Amino acid sequence: MHTTHTLRHPGHEHGGLHPLLMWLMTVATGLAVAGNYYAQPLLPEISRALGISAASAGGIVTTAQLGYALGLLLIVPLGDMLERRRLIISMMLLATAGLLISASANSISQLLLGTALAGVCSVVAQILLPLGASLAAEAERGRVVGTIMSGLLTGILLARTVAGTLADLGGWHTVYWCGAAGMLLMTVVLARQLPVSRVGSGLSYPQLLRSVLGLFKEEASLRLRGLLGAMAFATFSVMWTSLAFLLSAPPFSFSNSTIGLFGLAGAAGAMSANIVGRLSDRGHGPLATRLSLGLMLLAWLPLALAPHSITALLVGILLLDLGVAGCHVSNQGAIYRIRPEARNRLTSAYMTSYFIGGAVGSLASAWAYGHWGWSGVVVVGAACSLTGLSAWELSRTGR
Repeated sequence: MHTTHTLRHPGHEHGGLHPLLMWLMTVATGLAVAGNYYAQPLLPEISRALGISAASAGGIVTTAQLGYALGLLLIVPLGDMLERRRLIISMMLLATAGLLISASANSISQLLLGTALAGVCSVVAQILLPLGASLAAEAERGRVVGTIMSGLLTGILLARTVAGTLADLGGWHTVYWCGAAGMLLMTVVLARQLPVSRVGSGLSYPQLLRSVLGLFKEEASLRLRGLLGAMAFATFSVMWTSLAFLLSAPPFSFSNSTIGLFGLAGAAGAMSANIVGRLSDRGHGPLATRLSLGLMLLAWLPLALAPHSITALLVGILLLDLGVAGCHVSNQGAIYRIRPEARNRLTSAYMTSYFIGGAVGSLASAWAYGHWGWSGVVVVGAACSLTGLSAWELSRTGR
């Protein structure tokens, strides 16, 4: 396969990614995925405003994640076929449109429509990530991937903080209006700054989609990393989907903005993405994976005490998000080494697994909380973490 890049941004001439562009891509990645998570701290308010149950409100998050998974499967592979700057800008504009539909929603059906459109098109984050990896020099690729990935994870987490604060100031619709404005602004900036990058895979679109499945069949490492990613994001989604219900009920009865502040604890964990990227550059990816999976399981011990201790909850959030961020970055580093010429399709295959795991985790969390409260959430989350750690240890034993 043949790959060519035509670059028109300063700093690429020497085979590296200009720091300014790297940080713009990092911010854009965070904004793109944030729109899928604005609803999480607002679920109690949305359920009251629209007259729906907690389980139905949880379906908003599930819809976003399923839409994201669909976009990963159908849109991200196009990054190996089309001019990526134009593809990125188009997806960001459509994601902005989805946020505008959600901002004007007065029914659950309209909100789900906007959520689905924004979810499908926010996969622009997963086109930016392999683009950054391709533009980076070999020696700094892990650091670049870790930095851009920290933007993605921080966007997911700070979306809750920002959404909670804005909702207290102007209601939940305000959150989506502001999110749309932010996306539109970043679209304009990236349209001016992104390099033109033409990639020729030599495949038609149907062949491109079939090749994604082919990669899954052919690459055992991709299948393993896909399973680990699915379990990591399932665990992550199990905790965050039901946390707002726990914190809005007695004895806490916290406001939207206070609930959103808990995302700051998770954001600290997400910053580990850069550290793990540097470890991967030094050949310590397997160690980073094992430690990350262990932290994900360990986190559920303090999280089990969350109804009785805010301190335990904060410790659990920090440990869980450290583990999820570390696992995700080590997975990305591993799959990008499989076939450099197919990075968008590898990303599509891996991230489809990742977000299907997240969607199932969100659905299972809302169901478990509705039937058994927080205890049910802890059991489901710990089971997902244990599955991931067991799969990794079994894969190492078989070598």
